[in-house]
Amino acid sequence: MNQYIEYATNSFTLPDICLRLRNVLDDPRSDMDDIAALISVDPSLTAKILRLANSALFRFPSQVDSITKAVSVIGGEALYNLVLAETANIAFKHFDNECLILDEHWRQSVFTGMVAKYLGKELNVRGSDRFFVMGILQNLSELVVAKKDPKKYQAYMQDEQPGLPWERQQSHFGFCFSECSGEIMELWRLPMPLYYPVKFAHNRVKLASDLDVSLLTCAIRLTTACYQRDKYADLDIITPDMTRLLPIDEEVLQNAKLYAQKETNKVAVSVM
Repeated sequence: MNQYIEYATNSFTLPDICLRLRNVLDDPRSDMDDIAALISVDPSLTAKILRLANSALFRFPSQVDSITKAVSVIGGEALYNLVLAETANIAFKHFDNECLILDEHWRQSVFTGMVAKYLGKELNVRGSDRFFVMGILQNLSELVVAKKDPKKYQAYMQDEQPGLPWERQQSHFGFCFSECSGEIMELWRLPMPLYYPVKFAHNRVKLASDLDVSLLTCAIRLTTACYQRDKYADLDIITPDMTRLLPIDEEVLQNAKLYAQKETNKVAVSVM
């Protein structure tokens, strides 16, 4: 796994704005004007953030027409998540390769993020918007692996042996893609509440003890069942390890699926 992490972190670094915005948010002396001023110096980023702020991701009752208004209405942390969503889009394009269809990979990642965000709100998890970013980034390393080691990746994709995707990833690479993505996110110095659930998705011990990990894993499993129906239509979305932390019934899962299906095209287009 280390070779892929090193390749990812050496070939793509987070834009400086991500680190600077994180520092401003963590500084108790900073206020909303400082955050708005930092974003506003980049006209391109400003336009993209305003487009996202007015997308299906937030659904505000009135038009968000300035970064200052975006900060006051959305909040600093949500704005940071929007910056990360745009950064994820740049990273996906950076690692684009012939082994994958980028648009399909991106839409599936956005779908996962939408499901996770919906479930976070349903369970009243604080800062549920961050699950959208987790959902997008949890499969980033698949692009990294495919670009760095296309022959090995193709062998994985052509493997018809039974088993769930993350189990086959473990068999072929010694790790699952979400674990590698979480490691990359950590080295990019993203906050622990973002990289930790990604890093430990599918980990049985964490699934039974950490709500964020269980919620993200649930979103990944639901996405797998939706996008690979021919193989995994009967996949258990909530495993026995997750039941204590996720009091979610079939109706909630169906609503999450419908919400994600409805909103993914809008947000995927907004970001891409």
